[in-house]
Amino acid sequence: MAIIKITPFQRVVLSLVLGIVFGVIIGEPAGKLDIVGDAYIRLLQMTVLPYILFSLIGGLGRLDMDMARRIGVAGAGLILFLWATTMVGLLAMPFAFPDWTSASFFSSSLISQPASFDPLTLYIPANPFRSLANTTVPAVVVFSIGTGVALISVANKDGLLLILQNVSDALMRIASFVAKLAPIGIFALSAAAAGTLDIQSLARLQVYLWVYAGAWLVLTFFTLPMFVAWATPFSYREVMKDARTAMVTSFAAGTVLVVLPMIVERSKALLAKHGMDDREACTAVDVLVPTAYSFPSVGTLLGIGFILFAGWFVGSPLDIAQYPGFVVTGAVSAFGTMAVALPFMLDYFHLPSDMFQLYLLGSVMTARFATVLATMHAVVISLLGASMMLGKVRKIGLLQVLSATVMVMTLFMWGLGILLTNVIPYKYTGYESFVSMLPMEQVTHERAVEMPEKLSGDLLGQPRLAVIKERGTLRVGYPADALPFAFRGEQGHVVGYDIDLMRVLARKLDVGLDLVRVKKAQAGAALNEGRIDVFVGALIVTTRRAQEWNFSQPYLYEHIGFVVQDYRRTEFSSLDRIRATRQLRIGALRALNDTLYGPLVREYLGDDVEIVPIDSPRDYMTGKVDVDAMVYTAESGSAWTLVYPDYSVVVPQGMSSKVAVGLVLPNRQADFESFINLWLEVEDTGGLLERLEKYWIYGNTKKGEGK
Repeated sequence: MAIIKITPFQRVVLSLVLGIVFGVIIGEPAGKLDIVGDAYIRLLQMTVLPYILFSLIGGLGRLDMDMARRIGVAGAGLILFLWATTMVGLLAMPFAFPDWTSASFFSSSLISQPASFDPLTLYIPANPFRSLANTTVPAVVVFSIGTGVALISVANKDGLLLILQNVSDALMRIASFVAKLAPIGIFALSAAAAGTLDIQSLARLQVYLWVYAGAWLVLTFFTLPMFVAWATPFSYREVMKDARTAMVTSFAAGTVLVVLPMIVERSKALLAKHGMDDREACTAVDVLVPTAYSFPSVGTLLGIGFILFAGWFVGSPLDIAQYPGFVVTGAVSAFGTMAVALPFMLDYFHLPSDMFQLYLLGSVMTARFATVLATMHAVVISLLGASMMLGKVRKIGLLQVLSATVMVMTLFMWGLGILLTNVIPYKYTGYESFVSMLPMEQVTHERAVEMPEKLSGDLLGQPRLAVIKERGTLRVGYPADALPFAFRGEQGHVVGYDIDLMRVLARKLDVGLDLVRVKKAQAGAALNEGRIDVFVGALIVTTRRAQEWNFSQPYLYEHIGFVVQDYRRTEFSSLDRIRATRQLRIGALRALNDTLYGPLVREYLGDDVEIVPIDSPRDYMTGKVDVDAMVYTAESGSAWTLVYPDYSVVVPQGMSSKVAVGLVLPNRQADFESFINLWLEVEDTGGLLERLEKYWIYGNTKKGEGK
């Protein structure tokens, strides 16, 4: 029986399908394949910057000055124009993203201040080697172009050009070898992602694929061919007929490189058909097609649109003020492959770096279509460039198509957004996922009890640790509304960061755990009377509280921000915007209004702001209290937005305040206090606090193992 042969592309698709199936069946343990996927990503990135450096220098250095000047006038202008058209068109993509209810756990991107667009730092390489080491793609490109242009006028450069060509070829061989590993890498990435991503994440990736397909259709079959048909003597039908064979071939081969000779040949034939095949036009085609291949194509730039999707995906869409930086940075970063450009831009816009793995899953579907679009890009560059050399390009026609593209793309994306909203099934499950979280840690005997009796006089005077050991239980008090540190879960059990911390303490002391719900106003008396031994629940340390309560050393630091309604996120994105709002009403928890939140709000926003005391975040989020926003910690506020997903957490640009969180202990129990502080240091060193933070605050729901 003959062995079934499958193409490399079919292998990649098969590995994607098998990886997803494997991940779904195995579940979270499949996430351990991340190490294989990360190794594959690093191999992809390994040759990119060196290849950009050597290929650009060598490619430009081969040209003579006269030819370089013609390319600079015709080719470079066209390439920049196509880039601008594509990037402006991409800005319409957010219209297609469904307005789904969403919320997420706390993310470090909330407290990362957005970087201002600094073209000097980004594009001018004061130290090219540092730019290479830091993967600053735009600076590497600028250095490479400058060196290549300078090399044009250098004498006796043939030997250097040969070396550059040989190094470029060697790097391409390495890249080709890595490409053969794609089935392994894609299997590992898809298995890890499918095992750890929830259904909502996979549904949202589907949104990206549909939006990508819509933008691809507009650019491939309208924008690019219409540039030629509307501004040159060639018709739309001629352009599509000229390009179709090359497009199909490049789709099958997975690369534009193999069809470059075909594009040159067919472009010259079309020129001859219209009597435009003079030496200058044909030379332009010979030079423009391979040179354009060295620059980012429209197909490459379309992938940059993933940044817009990533912002929507994590609930932090790019602000309009960030669009200029997105357009310029995206175009220049695309000189590298997506393996370099997207991680760079995710970092630049403070989006989670692990979004790149989601992109790689989608890229298995989009890569071939990007190649087809890149082929059309090369055809259009060759025909427009040759026509421009002969003075047969209607510039007004180019501008008209650009305007039409913006209109068509906007309407198409708007319609697609309506379709996706109504067709793709979606149900918000963030609340259910949050309240169903299981404890990370376990203790042998645990129970919820009413307020215990106070200790007798003799026991009250004994060391509290000895009392706990003799009694056989650790009594822990917790308040209401202490998400995600102490709250009742779906099954009625008390769960949360602080509760798991106390479970570990009880286990280490070899005692049971009694959980007691206590009002904050009663906590001090309950501790000193021996009714409870520790009071927990995201208790922020303030000077006044420290006079009333005996705090342990801090075990966590939270960041101050605002909880706002989703549609008002932009209004609270910076302190300047907040200050510009008149008659502002800010809610603040009554218990911390005078000692923390009130003074902070006045410090940052001035005395004109009206501060409204509230008893619970629930009062604000259910509309019981009418305020513009609630000042709160970002970590705790993010958990509340899972319960009330119409609200978001914002840490305004320019606001950088942190508060310490501690445990409250009985007074006049110095030995017990010293023990708790030492125990916290031991658990911090052992990684417990970090594991609890990742699980309860960041929402990394891979259950830890108790020790």
